[in-house]
Amino acid sequence: MALTAMSLAFVLFLLLGVPVVFSIGLCSLVTVMVAGLPGEVVFQKMAGGMQVFSFLAIPFFIFAGEIMLYGGIADKIVDFAKAAVGHVRGGLGMANVVACTLFGGISGSAGADVSAMGAVLIPVMKREGYHADYAVNVTTHAALVGVLTPTSLNIIIFTLAASGKVSVFDMILAGIIPAVLLTACNLAAAYWVALQRGYPKGAWAGWKPIGRSFAVALPGLFVVVVILAGILSGMFTATESASIAVLYALILTAVVYRTLSWDQFVAACVKTVKTTGVVLALIGISATFGYFMAYYSVPDLFGTWMSTVSTSPWVVFLLVNIILFILGTFLDMAPTILVCTPIFLPICMKFGMDPIQFGIVMLLNCALGLNTPPVGTTQFIGCAIAKISVGEVMKSIWPFYGSLVITMLLITYIPSLSLWLPHMARAIAH
Repeated sequence: MALTAMSLAFVLFLLLGVPVVFSIGLCSLVTVMVAGLPGEVVFQKMAGGMQVFSFLAIPFFIFAGEIMLYGGIADKIVDFAKAAVGHVRGGLGMANVVACTLFGGISGSAGADVSAMGAVLIPVMKREGYHADYAVNVTTHAALVGVLTPTSLNIIIFTLAASGKVSVFDMILAGIIPAVLLTACNLAAAYWVALQRGYPKGAWAGWKPIGRSFAVALPGLFVVVVILAGILSGMFTATESASIAVLYALILTAVVYRTLSWDQFVAACVKTVKTTGVVLALIGISATFGYFMAYYSVPDLFGTWMSTVSTSPWVVFLLVNIILFILGTFLDMAPTILVCTPIFLPICMKFGMDPIQFGIVMLLNCALGLNTPPVGTTQFIGCAIAKISVGEVMKSIWPFYGSLVITMLLITYIPSLSLWLPHMARAIAH
């Protein structure tokens, strides 16, 4: 009875347009009342869910990304990307993919990536004769690489939702090869559409401009190297790496480039506080929700139901991907991870999937949801910049969807793509 009430209340609040964080909290209160449990349970679990040391990485990674965004790093990365691949067919589209990938790697946020790169590149692409829908799709899909990179706060959120089954360090390493694979697929999709539409080639500028622009952009890109090198060498933990990233970003933008003004610094602080508050509220409320799901054996019930559908791991993994994709179109990324991981991780582990591999599959599915209405956060940002409707963009989205789906299927059915680097690091450590 209580489980039914919890499920119905959650769906009802979402249908009424109640924000996800409040929907989860309200359905938890409904569950407490129906089950006759003490109301203190909700607040105890909520407070306990936020009191985890590794969560210190969340505000620091958000802050580092905002400093990079306000500090003008995006412009330098765009200049390098144009010089490197701008001469290829549909050169600005290819440069867009490279620039979004690189900036996503240091910001760790698909939304920030689209905001920064889209504001620079989408107007330029339209002015050079590229269609607005192409400019938006290239930008929004390339930006999704940011969810897999070392500075991604969603990696931290997943490790929480996985209840200690996965370390932040393993997840950081596991995302590297999938990020490269997704970038390659995005480049292929951008090039294919450019051929179909007859977009022009850019002019080859020569190696000297490439080297010059790379040297200017390198300090900004180096933040990923600092994080990985520090963790691999044992100089600092994955949590401490986030604070190092903030210090590095401050020195780079305020001292080296001198592009971060005081007003921009304050704006970055304000944005970080707001984002951190939302994320931690979601984490706390979701801890309560997760407690009730475990209390009423929801993962076991789902596992039993899936076993009746098929006992083949291939079929079960495909079914999990479809369910996660559908849920991701209605929920934002953090709530999807926090709500779905406790349900589907045990099921996938039962059928032989490693928790690390499941984490990458989860992140990719959530990324696909970021570009799919009705939520579609990154898609709405890109459309707002390009001044085009979401409906127009969705008509030509399929080649770019295809690149993401291909990557997701490869990661789902070839475990070594996400597990090779973590296993290699463990072997070296021992």
